[in-house]
Amino acid sequence: MSAPSGRLDARTGAGWPQPVRLSVVLRTHGAPADRTAPLLARLRADLDAYAATWPGGGDWELLVVAPEDPAPGAVTADAPAAPAPAPAAPATPPTDSRIRTVRTLRAAVGASTGRRVLLVDTAHAADGLAGLDALGSALDDAPDTTAALLGHHRGRLARALGVPGLPGFRADTLAFALFDGGRARAAFAASTLHGPAIDAEVLRHCRGQGWETAELPGARPDANTRPDASTRPDVNTRPDRRPPAPAPRPHPFGLRVRELFRLNAGGLAVAAFFVALSFLLFHGLWLDLDGAYLRDALQDQNQWEWFVGVTTDNITHLRNPLFTDTQGMPDGVNLMANATMLGLTVPLIPVTLAFGATVTFVLVLTLGMAASGWTWYWLIRRRLVRSRWAAAAGGALAAFAPPMISHANGHPNFVVLFMIPLIIDRTLRLCDAPNGGRGVVRDGVLLGLFAAYQIFIGEEPLLITALGLLVFALAFVVVDRDRVRAAWRPLGRGVAVALAVCLPLVIYPLYWQFSGPQSYHSVLHGDNAGNSPRALIEYAGRSLFGDAETAGKLSMNTTEQNAFYGWPLLAFGAIVCVWMWRSRLVRALAVTGVVAAVLSLGPLVPIPLTDLTLPGPWRWIIKLPLFESVIEGRVAMVCAPVLGILLALALDRIAASPSREHRTLGLLAVAAVLLPVLPLPLAVRDRAPVPVFITSGAWKQYVKDGESLVAVPLPDPGMADALRWQVEADFGFKLAGGYYNGPWGPDRIGIYGAPPRHLSNLLRDVRYGTEPPVVGPEWQAQARRDLAHWKAGAVVVPEQDRSAELVRTLTDLLGAPPTKVADAWVWRVGPK
Repeated sequence: MSAPSGRLDARTGAGWPQPVRLSVVLRTHGAPADRTAPLLARLRADLDAYAATWPGGGDWELLVVAPEDPAPGAVTADAPAAPAPAPAAPATPPTDSRIRTVRTLRAAVGASTGRRVLLVDTAHAADGLAGLDALGSALDDAPDTTAALLGHHRGRLARALGVPGLPGFRADTLAFALFDGGRARAAFAASTLHGPAIDAEVLRHCRGQGWETAELPGARPDANTRPDASTRPDVNTRPDRRPPAPAPRPHPFGLRVRELFRLNAGGLAVAAFFVALSFLLFHGLWLDLDGAYLRDALQDQNQWEWFVGVTTDNITHLRNPLFTDTQGMPDGVNLMANATMLGLTVPLIPVTLAFGATVTFVLVLTLGMAASGWTWYWLIRRRLVRSRWAAAAGGALAAFAPPMISHANGHPNFVVLFMIPLIIDRTLRLCDAPNGGRGVVRDGVLLGLFAAYQIFIGEEPLLITALGLLVFALAFVVVDRDRVRAAWRPLGRGVAVALAVCLPLVIYPLYWQFSGPQSYHSVLHGDNAGNSPRALIEYAGRSLFGDAETAGKLSMNTTEQNAFYGWPLLAFGAIVCVWMWRSRLVRALAVTGVVAAVLSLGPLVPIPLTDLTLPGPWRWIIKLPLFESVIEGRVAMVCAPVLGILLALALDRIAASPSREHRTLGLLAVAAVLLPVLPLPLAVRDRAPVPVFITSGAWKQYVKDGESLVAVPLPDPGMADALRWQVEADFGFKLAGGYYNGPWGPDRIGIYGAPPRHLSNLLRDVRYGTEPPVVGPEWQAQARRDLAHWKAGAVVVPEQDRSAELVRTLTDLLGAPPTKVADAWVWRVGPK
């Protein structure tokens, strides 16, 4: 091959190197050019032989980092090509345009054109390319991996200079490392240090970007494998040369501080996108915090604001945060057995005290969903794709899928899921870890802490996540047994460490939840808690193409539309699985998604358009501990991150296509399947005002300490406005009835709301249209017994529909007319 002129024409591109399959960057560490000639000759021969084995062919290039002299026979960018050496010097290779000399390591990597870049120093180059196949296999087996390197102990100079090492790596020197070409050039372009410090900086940059790096076991070449003196600089034999100046000494903490405060503009842009999307979703609440109420929330917004308020009240008054008797008098409420989300309501107490429970509620929903989208993006970008916006699209689908939008109507524990991707990542780190060492312990400790915190945010999402991970692991056993065989030991050790960390933190709260006052053993959800098969392919009520009436018929209620992905998105997921079926990850994801969808159908699966019902696999799981309280339709939420990951993989592949037409068609296809499920802003309605009787403090004249206020109708899952009364009154009075999960009957079966009594049932029926019965002595005696059970101090009827019928009924039951106080009718019924 003839050499180019050595001059590069920026206008025409003449002389510029063409893209190659492999770029080799040789670090000479200042060795004189005439002493590296034998090494270059061997490397050129080895690269020619290695390239001959490549399927489909390809070429290579060799960039020699020589700070002073150009490599013999190399082409430089600022000087003509060196003439071919005379035949008397066979050790020096002839001029080869594939060999170039560059002054610095950063410039060499930046000038490379290879799809992959191999960094090698003279000590390893003396052994040829031994180990390159292993590094290449590490990158081939995990397409998301950025670099593979041989592990060595840290270099003496790096240690002496105080360069901080990279946690999880034995090495911080890139003596023999194979990189993805594009990411290598990006990482070195972002570096600022020099000398041996640049290696650790580059590795830290990769870690900070979420790029996976594999470390293979290897030993630093010793005296028997190092090149002889002819390939190393010898200052004693070259008195006319000075040894290379040492790299500037960085501050011991300089690298870490720089990485800590370095802003990632792309990541911030993705975060801003998620915050904007979440604000758009909840903007109706933000625009009217005092008067707006989520239209489809049923009574869940009232309930969750009450959870915020009672947690704040308990903590600020130094009371037990796991229990309260302010609702459900006289028995009280086991707060640990309810979705109080102590992991968020406790840290946000200052916000609640300053701005109120409603602000905390809306803030948790808005920032929680945005954070969930970002952590899914982070996980996908870190482990699976190269395109930032492909990862962002996958994170958006995982966090804002139709089931999540439905639960956003008052179920923060099912949409604030930012810890789930972090838990998955730590679990995968354990699978990737070596069989021993600090890495397993560190990741196990963090996994335990993450799991403990998630328990205080939402236990049921954690349980469903564990079920999804189990299905994924079992699928991986089938598709990649070797990797599972290598992973189970470090994973088992890490999980043991995680349990040792997690259990001491949660054992008492969990004991209180399952054995404390007002604990229960399961929750009755009714016979339609599973998804209809049609629900998987239809659209949700708040999707762009959705129909609220159809979705309502196929779901428990507006907050439990747990599937509704739409047939185009499911078809797209199936097409992606077929397209990428060779990927073991995709096969495992496909199995996980299908199994989750089938399990979500429940123990009995109705066949659409027929009267036939078939048994479903959930009938076996429902008998397991903890799962008896799970709403099985929610298992379909596992499909959201599965579809999000498949979407990200597809977009990443589309973005990498060399064909502009293919990229355009691919993006249009993705837009077509996502458009129908785009979320609409959540609808709001006017909120019922708190009675002046409460806001004015007039209630204090009628309810004494230890007594309860009986709001009519009593608060229950169908009408819980009285919970807001209590929040507005700073929990100055206790309530009879309520909306919470508690026990019922001798078997302590979990139900929604307080155990019903005759008087509460009667008042509810009258409120919703039933004609009042003829009141006799029996009803009057029963009313007195029920009021005594609730330790009632006052009965209050606010202005509402059928308030006249309610007042007349209570007058007959209590044998006395009420007192009209502001906008409420009041009976004082407590002891005089």
